[in-house]
Amino acid sequence: MSEHQHGQAHQHGDDHDRGIDPAMWTAAFWDERYAGTDAVWSGRPNRRLVEQAADLPPGRAVDVGCGEGADAVWLAQQGWQVTGVDVSRVALERAAAHAAEAGVAVEWRRVDLMAGEELPATYDLVSAHFLHPPADQLADVLRRLGAAVVPGGTLLFVGHHPRDLAARDQHASMLPLMLTPEQVVAHLDPQVWDVRVAETQAREQLVEGTPTTVHDSVVRAVRSA
Repeated sequence: MSEHQHGQAHQHGDDHDRGIDPAMWTAAFWDERYAGTDAVWSGRPNRRLVEQAADLPPGRAVDVGCGEGADAVWLAQQGWQVTGVDVSRVALERAAAHAAEAGVAVEWRRVDLMAGEELPATYDLVSAHFLHPPADQLADVLRRLGAAVVPGGTLLFVGHHPRDLAARDQHASMLPLMLTPEQVVAHLDPQVWDVRVAETQAREQLVEGTPTTVHDSVVRAVRSA
């Protein structure tokens, strides 16, 4: 998903008061969210993707949870052969229009990662920004993301850091969905992954119209086997 009002993405209706709504991982939830506004995200690529992919030689990439397509379009502009996947058909239609407007070719596919659907093991870069699976599915989601990376390829996983719970005005029940770099790395087999970056990185973002320092958990790892 592009940069990024994503701090509000986990709240829907009165979810802030009730805690986590299980529907937030469904296609229906995201179709409704995208259909309800002209643009959910800013249309700019995520900063961490631009920073972390700048020195990677272009190859085959997949943007998981591509939303309206800003990250996938940016990768295509850098010479990558890109697939954008998302659970929402509405998002994919909007992403396809974005790519057409930008004049780049991107393959768009509907994939329900939370329902256990797999990605092909063909990518030099698997990028997932602010995916935030349920806590009990994190290990499996990371396994399936990693399985899509070819030997020598890169897994880039970026999420909201737990220290931003208050800054993002999130309900305390959201805490298990927010990840430290250490929590992500704990699920990467050191016999398989060479972790190049595992950092908490700060940036400025408007939260409810107020400039706020927020923190991203950034993990970049290269598959060795």
